[in-house]
Amino acid sequence: MHESERHRVILSAVQDRPVVTVADLCSLTGASEATVRRDIAALHMQKKLRRVRGGAEALAPPQFQGLAGHPFEMNETLRIDQKRAIAAAAVALCEDGEPIIINGGTTTFQMVHPLASRRLQVFTNSFPIAEHLLKTSKNTVMLSGGAVYREQMIILSPFENDVTRNFYARRLFMGAKGVGQIGVMEADPLLIQAEQKLIGQADEIVLMVDSSKFRNRSSLVLCPLERIDILITDDGIDAEAHAMLEDAGVRVIVAQTASAKDQETKAG
Repeated sequence: MHESERHRVILSAVQDRPVVTVADLCSLTGASEATVRRDIAALHMQKKLRRVRGGAEALAPPQFQGLAGHPFEMNETLRIDQKRAIAAAAVALCEDGEPIIINGGTTTFQMVHPLASRRLQVFTNSFPIAEHLLKTSKNTVMLSGGAVYREQMIILSPFENDVTRNFYARRLFMGAKGVGQIGVMEADPLLIQAEQKLIGQADEIVLMVDSSKFRNRSSLVLCPLERIDILITDDGIDAEAHAMLEDAGVRVIVAQTASAKDQETKAG
């Protein structure tokens, strides 16, 4: 990438979020760390951005703040085998023709692959989920309305009376920041508001979380464990977490990852 192109990419990135790290910019431009640092220094001298420790920020930070939590692209490839196994188990619960809601997230996104051969009515607030299903499946897709949060690739509405209230679903499939004795936790108040509206539109709530989420905590509680009907996780869940869920009356589905299945086959 030419220097002038890198500079445009860097300036675009710092307008999109409060602070952009050198590592982020290396990924965006394909340039080395040394090159990116030189670019930041040059743009700083030109008074086009502000150099900060480990990265850069805009001279006038964007007024529109993003959601708390990591960007979609950063989370998408983490624990991918577990997410795929969980998503396959989630789609196995669905009957063709059913209306379902899929909340935005990187675990729920993995549902798009097994859904490619299905025909359901899907309501989602996720751009990646809607786009993929429209391109690769014959599912009916409906998007929610509201403001677009670029980093999480999600659409959220601040209004109580929005299109969400007009869609009934057999099941809501959603992820979470963390799960503990106190309940299901999320990272941002806007996510809490949106998900609580979705919870009210479904007969059954299916929580999709990999086993690492039982160690995560947040200061914001979405709902008590008792509100969840089914929780799908991977085979890394420990006995204590499993017992906690059963005590709360949650049906637990443990999805076996491909690597675990291969090990069982070899052992057999």
